[in-house]
Amino acid sequence: MLITITKIWIPLPRFEQVSRHKRLLCVRVEEADIDNLIKELTLDEKISLISSPDWWNTNSIKRLGIPSVRMSDGPNGVRGSSAFVTTPAQCLPCATALASTFDIDLIFKVGEFLANEAKLKSSTILLAPTCNIQRSPLGGRSFESFSEDPTLSGLMAASYINGLQSRGVAATIKHFVANDQEHERTAVNSVVSERALREIYLYPFMLSQIIAKPWAFMTSYGRIDGIHCSENPRLLTNILRNEWKFEGLIMSDWYGTYGVDAAIKAGLDLEMPGPPRWRTHLLTKTCLGSQKISIADIEARAKSILNLVQKLARKNPDIVYGDGRESTGDSPESRNFCRNLVAETMVLLKNKDNVLPLYPKKAKTVAVIGPHVKSSIISGGGSAALTPAYTVTPWDGFLNGESDITFKYHLGCYAHKFLPTIESLLKTRDGKPGWLCTFFNVNEHEELTNSVAEFYLKDTRIKLSDFLPEGLGTVWGLKLSGLLCVDKDMLFELGLTVAGRGKLFINDKLLIDNWTQQKPGEFFYGQGSTEKKASITLVANSPVNIEIIYICTPPPERLNEETGLAQPALMRGLRLGGAEVIDERNEIEAAAALASVCDAAIVVGGLTPEWEAEGFDRPDLTLPGRQNDLIEAIGKANSSTIVVIQAGSAVSMPWIKDVKSVIHAWYSGNEAGNGIADIVLGKKNPSGKLPLTFPVRIEDTPSYLSFGSENGHVVYSEDLFVGYKYYQSRKITPLFSFGYGLSYTEFELSEPCITSLISDSSSFSAEVTVKVTNTGKCTGSEVVQLYVSLPKNGTTTPRLQLRGFAKAKDLHPGQSEVVVIQLDKYAISFWDTPIRAWRVLGNSRYNIFIGKNSEELPLSLSFELQNGFVWAEL
Repeated sequence: MLITITKIWIPLPRFEQVSRHKRLLCVRVEEADIDNLIKELTLDEKISLISSPDWWNTNSIKRLGIPSVRMSDGPNGVRGSSAFVTTPAQCLPCATALASTFDIDLIFKVGEFLANEAKLKSSTILLAPTCNIQRSPLGGRSFESFSEDPTLSGLMAASYINGLQSRGVAATIKHFVANDQEHERTAVNSVVSERALREIYLYPFMLSQIIAKPWAFMTSYGRIDGIHCSENPRLLTNILRNEWKFEGLIMSDWYGTYGVDAAIKAGLDLEMPGPPRWRTHLLTKTCLGSQKISIADIEARAKSILNLVQKLARKNPDIVYGDGRESTGDSPESRNFCRNLVAETMVLLKNKDNVLPLYPKKAKTVAVIGPHVKSSIISGGGSAALTPAYTVTPWDGFLNGESDITFKYHLGCYAHKFLPTIESLLKTRDGKPGWLCTFFNVNEHEELTNSVAEFYLKDTRIKLSDFLPEGLGTVWGLKLSGLLCVDKDMLFELGLTVAGRGKLFINDKLLIDNWTQQKPGEFFYGQGSTEKKASITLVANSPVNIEIIYICTPPPERLNEETGLAQPALMRGLRLGGAEVIDERNEIEAAAALASVCDAAIVVGGLTPEWEAEGFDRPDLTLPGRQNDLIEAIGKANSSTIVVIQAGSAVSMPWIKDVKSVIHAWYSGNEAGNGIADIVLGKKNPSGKLPLTFPVRIEDTPSYLSFGSENGHVVYSEDLFVGYKYYQSRKITPLFSFGYGLSYTEFELSEPCITSLISDSSSFSAEVTVKVTNTGKCTGSEVVQLYVSLPKNGTTTPRLQLRGFAKAKDLHPGQSEVVVIQLDKYAISFWDTPIRAWRVLGNSRYNIFIGKNSEELPLSLSFELQNGFVWAEL
């Protein structure tokens, strides 16, 4: 059986009509009374509802008209329901990039766009947005969350959620709460003061609940107060449901449920993924029999699921009752949206002598150098990764962007952590792109036997967590075979990583053995092996046979006594990478020589999905490989050197004084190359602002001495002083401050004014207006940032806290606009731990500072409040 798949079709449950005399209550769920429906459920049906049958769907109950609903990963695109044979999707910029826009209206449109993408994948629940806080720029998933600041994070998340849910797709805000590192993430206990928990880490979730009311929450992997978040009643019941009045669904992160009774009692509605490890019929009934839980507990969890299924069925009957087909949306309108979005996220960090934008009259020849120039670096790794509908590399963008400039390319150095995947170099023996994947059962001698199914695959990173063909036994394997061909003679290095066991053969000779002995590695969410490498000599246009034999079981423990097993049995897959072996010293010298004879030089580098990903944290801020050496050499060779960094968080820049211009381009999705070129070539004016502080060195960061698990705990020792609040309190000058970003034009802020201030013994609201004037020579946009300084309250409090912002968009030279920033009671409050409530001080003066970033705040206002007040709920 040979199957070629370009679009995957995973059918959703179909509902047969049942005659009225057989089942009076068999109506579709959107027409049902949920309380009555629960009464009709058998115990087994109730238990089935609170877990999943597979990786992405809820359970259906056909006899009562209860359908399954499908969910899909975000947050920068909708991946679909199979990581094995993927359906391509639009990839948007990462969350830190989105936050750099400081544009609530634009992020609402992002939510709308993603809702449409979800429907193309027959999904009505998106596992997004991620709303954790960047305690450290080293966090593996820093790129997935919006900001180090809780107000910016919460307002971005709320707008994203409102856009998504306005189109009938459920947002799942995650990870609740303090999922701020990857090191020992499923076990670590986060030790956070109550005030920091409330004012920093819970705050963006709280704002999202106030403003947007997400239909679902996802719990984090770790612990708070020694209790896993997925079974923490204080978080899930006391705070989320009782205090914040949340009425939606609470699900676990994948394999983030750690027991039966504690999670059910705490308020966790849905264990994911399935089939369940904990909420099996046997274990759940055992807990019922021992009275650790009650039927009422199970019914409460099932009711949350039914309420959401009903809402989604009412809003999306064509999807919920559809055939489950997945498709790719790719239109001129979607491409234009993505391209414009990318340009809005770009942050111009330096532009000495106005070297940018590049016009033909400034530069006729431009050297474009670096490891990312011809690479599609579109997103971070892990849950954010997807197969893009298309990509535009920076090289493509420059060539498309300006025909009157001659661009010349050189690699310079590598930036990869693992050898890059090699899809473009593979073809099958019958000439198709990719290679042939054949599934087998495995006998007692660990031999492949009885082939089950065959697929043509293009990817050389193969994840097997959410798809297996029918007919496989407990132990199974696969064979991948194809032809490897390059266009010039070279020494070529290959690397194989597995979650399982694998051997790589070239022309029937064993080249790499990742079967017998393994060491734990970072791939597959930290559950795979290290990458084993070997080199071969390849001749131009002379294909070699390449074959991988893989089985799903790890090596026997007796063969791996020193290191232990490479991974537990939760993930399965393999990854093949490869690259030409180069002399990087010679490459850098050649790149510098090219730069020296051009009018300007652009270096494009940064991080990759292998450096920033779910499952591990970064070791340091350094650009990988010899990128720093490359940039320094190019900066010395050409006095008009521009550096473009693609990364989801901060990197160190020891070469900052050697170059004229720096753009932080984030992970920008499909249209990354066009967006970068639009800024560099002056087709768009940059307006992005940093949503997190860029330090000079890692030792300057607030969590430097307390990042990572130590004896099972991580102490949030910086307390309230996260990000810019720490740098200001310690008088440490960062490389670039929070909220910083340049433009090709100039702006003046003036005439600050407080209007509509309303305050009494239980509430507060105010509006602040600021006039923004474009005093420069080209059209541009500017962000106005408002920081509040609270009166002394007897506790240690940061000097300034961002409490609002507004964006004046597309102002022409000489044009002015008055922007309005709204403040509420949370903007002037603090968490009073002894009374466990929010407090606004009366008989006090409040100071407001306004500017373009956290360090440049030329405008100020103040007001006095006579009446203070406290409150414990929203």
